[in-house]
Amino acid sequence: MAENKKATIYDVARASGVSRQTVSRVINNRPDVANETRTRVLDVIMKMDYRPSAVAQSLSRQKSYLLGVVSAGLQYIGPSVTLKGIVDQAESMGYGLILKTVSSFDVHDVVPILNFFHAHHVDGIIWAVPEIGENRKWLTLDNINNDIPIIFMAMDQDKHVSVVAIDNIQGGRLATRHLIDRGCQSIGHISGPMDWLDSRHRKLGWNLTMKEAGFSISDKMCVEGNWSSKSGKNAFHQLIKQFPEMDGLFVANDQMALSVFQSAFELGISIPNQLKVVGFDGIPESEFYSPSLTTIYQNLEDLGCTAVNELVNLIEKKKNTTNENDYQIVKIKPKLIIRQSTQ
Repeated sequence: MAENKKATIYDVARASGVSRQTVSRVINNRPDVANETRTRVLDVIMKMDYRPSAVAQSLSRQKSYLLGVVSAGLQYIGPSVTLKGIVDQAESMGYGLILKTVSSFDVHDVVPILNFFHAHHVDGIIWAVPEIGENRKWLTLDNINNDIPIIFMAMDQDKHVSVVAIDNIQGGRLATRHLIDRGCQSIGHISGPMDWLDSRHRKLGWNLTMKEAGFSISDKMCVEGNWSSKSGKNAFHQLIKQFPEMDGLFVANDQMALSVFQSAFELGISIPNQLKVVGFDGIPESEFYSPSLTTIYQNLEDLGCTAVNELVNLIEKKKNTTNENDYQIVKIKPKLIIRQSTQ
């Protein structure tokens, strides 16, 4: 370090091998720092003769380095994987988490949750509950404090909020385009529950791609499931009765798609010779069925990481989510994984 150049907090962070937030915690004598880390950072501060300004210290103390997270359905793979991404990324950026879970996805009474986070002085909130039915009506409440930035996950883009979500429309397009490229002429769809935004967007991707390819769409080509294996089996039996010419099938999640395999076998339908099947999710089990399942992989861990990154950006830049210019829409692109069920 040159004598005429004062060390910065970033210099200390690099030399200590920690984040800037961790250095700030040590300076402000925060308890949530490991003793070994605290000792290492203090040694570097002494060696570099780092002297934080009074203004910087004052500003730092105004931040809690805590993020609030609202989640639901942690017994399911998707929400739990997403939460893992949130936890890992928040920890790597020097933020702690306060988690609130709601008993159902269709949550309406959110004022107590938001008041709880405000009372604990969180710097920002990640709303990791998907948009279902009318569970976003509370956004219009006048008594919601908008001083704390909020990132929403799986929300429609027409609302004036910041959103991080999987691009489900693109995923539906990828699945349908792949079936068309494999020579399928009669492509059906088993959707998820249609009060879910994810289901509607995946179905929209199927619908748009079919029409763009010159295929007509009718009600007999689509049946609704509820994400479960049982609903996938029931939907397939109904679909094959009303749409017997079907030679391609896009299923809105892997769990329902894998149940199609057993049902098709029982009906004497060969996959992929008579019927090609594409799922959505990329769950680990999909690779180990026979035939293995072609699927649209959504990286939910990356979704959680990205939500944290976007929220911290809003916090660091002191953005106000009530300012229209500050709204962020970030889409995570899904990926087509081709396996035996369409080959």
